[in-house]
Amino acid sequence: MRRKLILDVDTGTDDAVAIMLAALHPDLDLVACTTVNGNVDVEQATDNTLRVLEHIGRPDIPVYQGLHRPIARNDFPIPRAVRNLTSYIHGFELDLPPPTIAKQPRHAVDFLVDTYRHATDDIALVPLGPMSNVATALLMAPDFAQSVPEVVMMGGAHAIGNITPSAGFNTWSDPEAVSSVLDAGFRKLTMIPIDATHQALITRDDCRELARAGTPAGIAAAKAIERRIDGHNAGQPMHIPDSAPVHDPLCVAFLADPLVVTTRHLHVAIETRGEFTLGRTVIDVSLRGGKEANCHVALTADRDRFVAMLKSVLGGSVASQAR
Repeated sequence: MRRKLILDVDTGTDDAVAIMLAALHPDLDLVACTTVNGNVDVEQATDNTLRVLEHIGRPDIPVYQGLHRPIARNDFPIPRAVRNLTSYIHGFELDLPPPTIAKQPRHAVDFLVDTYRHATDDIALVPLGPMSNVATALLMAPDFAQSVPEVVMMGGAHAIGNITPSAGFNTWSDPEAVSSVLDAGFRKLTMIPIDATHQALITRDDCRELARAGTPAGIAAAKAIERRIDGHNAGQPMHIPDSAPVHDPLCVAFLADPLVVTTRHLHVAIETRGEFTLGRTVIDVSLRGGKEANCHVALTADRDRFVAMLKSVLGGSVASQAR
């Protein structure tokens, strides 16, 4: 039976690859995408999401637009520092044809609350951007956490920061939202931090292989990832030459193949006030805090397994079985 999921995205380059993987993987059933402010403003994230789905032949997957700002902070949609990061890693408008399909009229948060409240099948919730939509759903519906069978979130950092020396972008962007998610009591919560995604780097040679497959998804993924490689080469070179982390699809890959990462059940908290540590996820790997574990945390990843899945699904060898 195919695993159902909803992606909550702030679609830039890595979200685009994640959407394609979720929409085309034969073992997954992408129910919908919801969008949130993050890599780009929420209107552009919605437009980019529609572009991706139409480009790969999945216009049937609905898109719901969500929050345009964090739940507690006023320095968004995109502060200047993030504009600089976004411009060289993501750009703003994906290099895909403009969509002819439209977003759904309902707000993303209303859709999430109603969908999980009335679901008869398990649907995993996979937030790949700031947690603003999920935190708002928790505020609106006291039963939301218990209605969601599993959350797999992209975000957090233990030893590596990518927006500050100590924080990852998604948690830094809306730390209060992440705090509420960590404290909500979801039945199963898995965090894929950038420590794991930096162990699953995609190389330019991998991109060439994706492009040679000649599929719409393979070509689009190659373009998106090569933009990331160019950006990282210019500002944050990786330990594997000519490569880049492609964070978001690792969460989708985990749903299809849990062996793609290795997790530990640990207590995680987030810093919401620190001058130098705002947005840092405090992951109690040495069990010093004495608090009950609240999150399954992936600190390692299997690069070969992850890359093989991307090439197989996006390159077309199994994508045709997805519908």
